Amino acid sequence: MTPERLRSLLLRAGASSPLIAIGCILLAWAAYPGFNNATQYLSELGGARAPHPILFNLSLLAVAVGGAAAGAGFTMAVPALGGGRIAGGVVGACFLAAAVGLTCGIVFVYPNPWHNLIQLGLGIQIAPVALLWALWRAEGMALLRRFLIAAVVVMLILTVLTKHLVWPALVNSDNVGWWERGYAIVLVGWGGVAAVLIERRLLALAEATG
Repeated sequence: MTPERLRSLLLRAGASSPLIAIGCILLAWAAYPGFNNATQYLSELGGARAPHPILFNLSLLAVAVGGAAAGAGFTMAVPALGGGRIAGGVVGACFLAAAVGLTCGIVFVYPNPWHNLIQLGLGIQIAPVALLWALWRAEGMALLRRFLIAAVVVMLILTVLTKHLVWPALVNSDNVGWWERGYAIVLVGWGGVAAVLIERRLLALAEATG
């Protein structure tokens, strides 16, 4: 397998993993009678009281494997797009740390205190900044840069709100579940979108060079 083919497969795996994860979460929710999306955390779908925890754990596995693949794909793609290798490596390291955290979330199920290691996945918030750094001067990546800036801003806002740094009454026990789901979609989804945009740019460059 050529490096170009491997890179493409890694990026496509990263792009598809959020969709697989969402599908598994929807199945886990449907299989958990009485589950309250507004007041309960997503991790409870894979907890000791969940009737079919494997469904939620499959979503974590999909994101862990897909995230690790995306990180490797980004690391390989950055130099091909004219970006910096060091910054590309930082992106890959962020995704790898997130994959480790998600794997811990599978091994140590909620409410085990060690389940909190899943928060290593929050390090994925650094990755779009590193990717911006890596591709700031790369040609043809203006749309991706705008998207990454928007993703960083949204994640920053959600962090401030969910950590009760401002408007502490906004996120409360009656709606924390919805906030968590929105946060999770942004955390997982931005990488999938970035993988699609980078893959398209690589294909365009390959066609232009014949």
